[in-house]
Amino acid sequence: MIDREHVAAWLDRYIHAWTTNDSADIAALFTEDAEYYEVGYDTEWIGRAEIVEGWQSRFEWQAGGWSFDWTLAGVVGDTAAVTGTGHYTELGDFDNIWTITFEGDRCSVFRMWNGNAA
Repeated sequence: MIDREHVAAWLDRYIHAWTTNDSADIAALFTEDAEYYEVGYDTEWIGRAEIVEGWQSRFEWQAGGWSFDWTLAGVVGDTAAVTGTGHYTELGDFDNIWTITFEGDRCSVFRMWNGNAA
């Protein structure tokens, strides 16, 4: 069952993986055939290997520091909706809406909508 604790644990691992940029940390978040989409960047990464490669290509975004604040908007079945703001020292602030569809403790479909924070 997907609940707040399940989502929070996954997000803790997500933030850790974004921090380390380690292939194993990133891969542990997603199913083998996961799909990862970002609206605003036209990102469409299909499969765990492509997701890992895509994440690692963005490591420079973290230059100067960053943080992420989030709120669980709701859970329906195996999918959670999260709102958040990424604060990047070099890039500025970005508002996000995420949907995360789970298979167990891994994500099978991730969708993110990005926008500049007002």
